[in-house]
Amino acid sequence: MSQKELINQCKKGDRKAQERLYRQYANILFGICLKYSRNKTEAEDNLHDSFMTIFDKIEQYRSKGSFEGWIKRITVNTVLQKYRKEAYLKVVNEHTEIISEVETNETDIDLDTLLKYIQELPNKYRLTFNLYVLDGYSHKEISTMLGTSPGTSKSNLARARMILKEKIENKKTQAIIGILMLVLGKNP
Repeated sequence: MSQKELINQCKKGDRKAQERLYRQYANILFGICLKYSRNKTEAEDNLHDSFMTIFDKIEQYRSKGSFEGWIKRITVNTVLQKYRKEAYLKVVNEHTEIISEVETNETDIDLDTLLKYIQELPNKYRLTFNLYVLDGYSHKEISTMLGTSPGTSKSNLARARMILKEKIENKKTQAIIGILMLVLGKNP
């Protein structure tokens, strides 16, 4: 069955076609959900909600542009919509100091650890970081998506980078201490 036929069957409410579409795109969309969620369980919930929205709105897809791009956009918007409702995305003082660009020399951190660090960021920092760094949105676009100002987006990004840098440096320091302890013959 072609993608066009699969989409048409889903538009008709065909459960088997929906299951097939789910199986075809679940891993891709789960990756997006995982990146924007605090943990795996929350990502699974977000994936479920995203597919519910996709199946609910599939009639709106007019075969213009990439279908995969369309469902990815729905997934990001579904996840962001949950966070927009939460009060802690709002900022009390939007005239916060912009922290300078944070750089780190650590390049040998594994992907799972980095993902864990990103997931541990407070929501407003994690969402801004992902939208800007991983998905390439501008601060103006992010401010519209999250209901904040571009200045707040810039501040949140700088703080997210600073937190990530600290976590990476702490991991590096702990690894060095562990090596020293082994060299000295002490249990770490």
